[in-house]
Amino acid sequence: MFSAISKWILKILGWEIEGYHGQVNPKAVLIEFPHTSNWDFPLGILVRSAIKADIKFVAKDSLFKFPFGGLFRWMGGYPVDRSKNTNFVDAVINIFNEKEQFAIILTPEGTRKKVNDLKTGFYHIADGAKVPVVMVRFDWGKKSVGFSEPFYTTGNYDADMIQILAYYKGVKGKNPQLAYNVNEKGEMLGALDVKYKI
Repeated sequence: MFSAISKWILKILGWEIEGYHGQVNPKAVLIEFPHTSNWDFPLGILVRSAIKADIKFVAKDSLFKFPFGGLFRWMGGYPVDRSKNTNFVDAVINIFNEKEQFAIILTPEGTRKKVNDLKTGFYHIADGAKVPVVMVRFDWGKKSVGFSEPFYTTGNYDADMIQILAYYKGVKGKNPQLAYNVNEKGEMLGALDVKYKI
């Protein structure tokens, strides 16, 4: 029922889902990119409901306190205490090792603000847990949510990131000027199009 409602809402809003083949890998690290607006979250919840996928997310621990803590946990959230120097990567790898099925979505930008560097945790989690990365793009310009084929890391971060970022070339965020690695049109660039340090 919720899936049908979510599909209807997405259709009314003019959004399409591309590249999804009926299921997400039982174990996977999904990355949502670009992340430039609070509206990415409700869009993601609608898409997850529409495709009936059990995909978890992480958020700052303050959101999991009263009165909304129960709601965020019910929606599949995992709290993260950013005030402590905890090893987030190892903690998530342990979850993957303990569970037969676990999929989590992360945002490499780590914030909705403009950043010059990406957070690399998603890569090291996937590499350490030996699970694939699935790239998810929220293209507000085309109103399209795209899913890539599973990508298995090789341990060569620079080479892998070239392939990962290539999936997002031309994508526009809700607030394109805030996205990482964009041109003057607000479109995301591929890793080979600009000189930069990952």
